[in-house]
Amino acid sequence: MYAIVRSGSKQQKVAVGDVIEIDAMAAAGDTLTLPVVMVVDGDTVTATGLDKASVTVEVTGRTKGPKIIIQKYKNKTGYKKRQGHRQKYTQVKVTDISL
Repeated sequence: MYAIVRSGSKQQKVAVGDVIEIDAMAAAGDTLTLPVVMVVDGDTVTATGLDKASVTVEVTGRTKGPKIIIQKYKNKTGYKKRQGHRQKYTQVKVTDISL
C-alpha cells in the first residue's frame, strides 16, 4: 500500500518505512501528519473522500540540498554578479498510513 501526499507545493509517493525529504519544518523527534491526495492498495485506487485520511511521519533530522550557483554577466560593461543558494530540507520517516 502506498499513498500520494502533499507537502507544501510538492507531492510525493510514500509507503510505510520510506524516508523522504520535505521543505524545512519541525525539529528532530517530532511527529507530523501530511494530507493525502490519493491512496493505492493493490488494485484499489482511492482518490475521493480522503478528508479523514492522513500519513503520520516522524522527523529524523535536517539536511541541505545541492549548492546552486546563479551568475549574471553582461559583456563589455564590467557587470558581473554571483549568488549562491542551498535549500534546507527536513528528513522524515513514514510510520503510518491511515484511512
